[in-house]
Parts: sequence; C-alpha cells; structure tokens
Amino acid sequence: MNRLRTWTQVGGLALLWGSTFLWIDLALEAMTPVQVTLSRCVLGSGALLVACFASGRRLPPWGATWWHLAVAAFFCNALPFALFSLGQQTVDSGVAGVLNATTPLWAVLIGVVVGTERGLRPVRLLGLLLGFTGVMLIFAPWRSTGPVGGGALAIVAAAASYAVGFAYVGRHLVGKGVPTISVAAAQLVAATALTAPLLPAGGLTPVRVGAQTLIVVVILGVVATGATFHLTYRIIAAEGATNAAAVGYLLPVVSVALGVVVLGEGLNPRIVAGTVVVLGGVGLIRRHPRPRSAPAPAATSG
Repeated sequence: MNRLRTWTQVGGLALLWGSTFLWIDLALEAMTPVQVTLSRCVLGSGALLVACFASGRRLPPWGATWWHLAVAAFFCNALPFALFSLGQQTVDSGVAGVLNATTPLWAVLIGVVVGTERGLRPVRLLGLLLGFTGVMLIFAPWRSTGPVGGGALAIVAAAASYAVGFAYVGRHLVGKGVPTISVAAAQLVAATALTAPLLPAGGLTPVRVGAQTLIVVVILGVVATGATFHLTYRIIAAEGATNAAAVGYLLPVVSVALGVVVLGEGLNPRIVAGTVVVLGGVGLIRRHPRPRSAPAPAATSG
C-alpha cells in the first residue's frame, strides 16, 4: 500500500511538473527570464513556509545543514529555473519537457560516479546510449532549423542540474531527521537568496501585470514550484533520488499534450520519435536485474 501511494505521488508529480513548462511559456509573454525565475522562488518558498509553520514545523537550525541547502538550492532550483526560463524563449514547452526527460539518464551517470547506483550493466549502458540517441534525434544537428541552439542546450543543462541536485539531496539532506516540508521550504528560501542578485541582469524591466499574468505566476510559483518541490522531496525520502528523477518518464507526455492542446504547438514526427527513443532508454536504465544464485545487493535509496 505504501508503494502504491508512492507511485501515485510520482504520477501526481509528473502532472504538476509536466505543466511547469506551459506556465513558464505563458509567464514569459509578460516577464523576463530573471523575473520568472525569481517569482517562482519567492512564491514557492512563501507557500512552503506557510505550510511549514501551519503544521507546527520549523526551519532547520543554522549550521552545516544550511550549507547543504545552499548547494542543493543552486542545482535543484536557482540554476535549472533560470536555464528553463532562458531556454523556453526559443524552445516550445513540449520540447522542453521532452529534453527534461533526460534527467534520469544524467541521474544514473552521476549515481555511478558518486557510488550511489549500480555499475553500468550492458542493459543500462544500452539505455543510456538509446536515451542520448533520442536527444540527438530531437536536436537534429543535420537540419538548419529546429530546436537546435543555445535554448535547447540550456534545457539539457537544466536536466543535468536536476540530476546533480537529486543526488546531492539524497546523500546530504534526506533521512537526517528533519521533516521534508522544513527542508523543502528552507531550500526554496536559499534559492530565492541565490536568485535575487540576478535582478539587475534583466530583472528590472517593468512587468505588464494583468489578470492572466497574475494567475499564471501564482500557479507557477505556488503549485508548479512549491507543491511540486515538496512532493519531490517526499518521493526522494521514500524511494531514493533515481526514482524521483524517474518522473521524467511520464513528464514529456504531459508537457507535449499541454503544449499541443493549450498553446497550439505542432506535433513534429521527429520530436515524437525522439521522445519515444528517450523514454525507451529511460525504461532500460530502470530495469532491475533478476537474482540468480544469490540476490544482488540492494541499491542505496537516500
């Protein structure tokens, strides 16, 4: 039953996270990338602080935990939020969601390097090769047009940053006796502090605040950032960093569907094929070996 609840949360997280690209795209119609990034951090941290204190929790005490929070905030929030906002100026929201699906691929590579995941068995190696082949199919470097360029590279870098952040959170912040709501709130507070100095670099442009912009920004900050981030922490605590990153397996379906239905983005056959190949690669790296004479050691789960 607990496992069913966890995977229900994974599905809910995919829906929330997958919609993020839609809200970013809409917010960029009236705001600069810096403004979108900072508003996400401010509103997300505000929502989690209210939830934290309303539940009788406190933020972690000052000390080493906050240094870990600062590192995690950089890789999980400040950096990828900024990269997505920059990238989606030229990349469709659906394509952004597909490229973000490479997060589990990066998570496995990083997990192998830091020793938290099993080595690259042949099937996992095939999965990685297949996944990154799908990314190349999406980039289509042989074409003169398409989602090639700095925007797409920024989004791939954001996906890799998430993977680094998940691994760091799983090792240094989860399972340390601090409630997940407290850690999540504190981390978004740290992300706000890291992002605020960027305001002079394009964040001081006047914002055309209308009803739609206000609604979009509130949903992006409170729901797609605050609620999503807390749910991510809960899944990392329950299932480990790689399983949290596996939300990327469902996320592209949500982002592409919303892009087509809400924003009228086209369904490029090459993008669809690339998505299928990427998800096939993710599926292979998620396969667990069958035990033979003796059970294999269990993977570390943050």
